[in-house]
Amino acid sequence: MNETIVHRHWLAHLAPKAAPAVATSTVLILGRIWNANGAEHSVGNAALMVVLAAGAATAGAFASAGRRGDSVIAGTAFAASGGLALAGVAGYADGLSLPLLLWALATSVAYGLAARYWRTDRRDTTAYERCTTERREDHAHVERVEALRAGAQIEVARSGAAYAEQLATALITRAALPGFDPKALASAGLPELAATQTTKEH
Repeated sequence: MNETIVHRHWLAHLAPKAAPAVATSTVLILGRIWNANGAEHSVGNAALMVVLAAGAATAGAFASAGRRGDSVIAGTAFAASGGLALAGVAGYADGLSLPLLLWALATSVAYGLAARYWRTDRRDTTAYERCTTERREDHAHVERVEALRAGAQIEVARSGAAYAEQLATALITRAALPGFDPKALASAGLPELAATQTTKEH
């Protein structure tokens, strides 16, 4: 049972771990660019970001409180709400202290939420690997048993063929002995040669 072994590049392992920091850093950078282009102390822009962040948070609350409770939609909505809030503060504030503080807080929260999904994914991966290993061991055991059974059948057939060959050789040798009397063998109850029986019939 051969299975393809896929080796992932180290960047593929690193990308999910760096995604939360990259996302929050991107929002912070874009917010500061927005700040440099006229968003600083702009009440209209700040109000827009507050409305968008509140709308995203409300959507996340409705998604998590629904009958099915879709965690993916809720998580996405809450992440969008946090990102909009961070972008609004980064664009409105005149210094870097508050945006950096919110960036650190948002990154910590993002990693805290991501760690939960990473643990779940790692648990599922471990369970899958354990199940795959058990299935491989079961198949290997079945293959070993079948190989032993086939080997035993081959040995039995080989022994039977060797016995038949030895018996035929013994019968031929017995018929060639001087003073061989088929009638004496028949009267003694011993098996008679087929060739002898054919000769008698003729």
